[in-house]
Amino acid sequence: MTARLRVCLPDQKLLDAMEPSADVEFVVWDLAGPAPADSFDMLVPPYLGRPDALAALEGVTVRLVQSQSIGYDGVADVLPSGCVFANAAGVHETSTAELALGMMIASQRGIPEFVHNQASGKWANGQRPSLADRRVLLVGYGGVGKAIEARLLPFETHVTRMASRARDDDHGRIYGIDALHEQLPLHEIVVVSVPLSEHTRKLVDARFLASMQEGALLVNVARGPVVDTNALLRETSSGRLRAALDVTDPEPLPADHPLWTAPGVLITPHVGGASSAMFPRMVRLIQKQISLLLAGEEPVNVVLGVESAEG
Repeated sequence: MTARLRVCLPDQKLLDAMEPSADVEFVVWDLAGPAPADSFDMLVPPYLGRPDALAALEGVTVRLVQSQSIGYDGVADVLPSGCVFANAAGVHETSTAELALGMMIASQRGIPEFVHNQASGKWANGQRPSLADRRVLLVGYGGVGKAIEARLLPFETHVTRMASRARDDDHGRIYGIDALHEQLPLHEIVVVSVPLSEHTRKLVDARFLASMQEGALLVNVARGPVVDTNALLRETSSGRLRAALDVTDPEPLPADHPLWTAPGVLITPHVGGASSAMFPRMVRLIQKQISLLLAGEEPVNVVLGVESAEG
């Protein structure tokens, strides 16, 4: 007989989306206040909660923590010993790629300026750079990078792919990060979608930005600390580079921060994955994990913990 699972969800909305099952006991807990039980087979923390919220699991036995985010920087420092952590790969890529493409189009075609001019009835037309025919460098070629590429190609762009190591696939060459400064000057748009780690923190530094060609656009849909904010401010304040940022450092960005008013900078408040596409995908992932646990199989998307796969 299959053992009954105890699954902890952070809110009523997710609970209402679950299919009732005699094999699963659902519990609602958002990690605030005392735990409603001393053990869970799977626990889903609140979306966009700080990693240190997982400290609430001290003294609680949890087989699997299923995050609602792709990134997991800082989680290893607070994840209880023996606990397995899975990220939400497959949930946010569609929305994040959609936003990245929208920001590129908006920045290239001058849409923020048109919106500003509309408020005063100013008719200021003129030629703008297209997205078509632009050379785009994707720094980071995981799920998000691949989803961005799939949306860029129909816009007749020339896409160069870059990952942590060089390799080839059915579509050609994927450059390694060691070729970064060789490739940066060759592209008009550079999109960053790497995970935040000790290797990628301030990857986009003064040297990185200086290697980009004048007038180029930097798009960051990774994490704010991947970019050196002061170095970016110097390049955008002078007008040499433009930027489209869904994430910033610090975050939230203070109202008086000079990045808000830097010329050629478009900022969205970390909403890459926050679209109507997220919820149904998250529900499907939770249901898949439940099915795997009930079947005695390994969960998917494990990135931390004793059962995480190498690579």
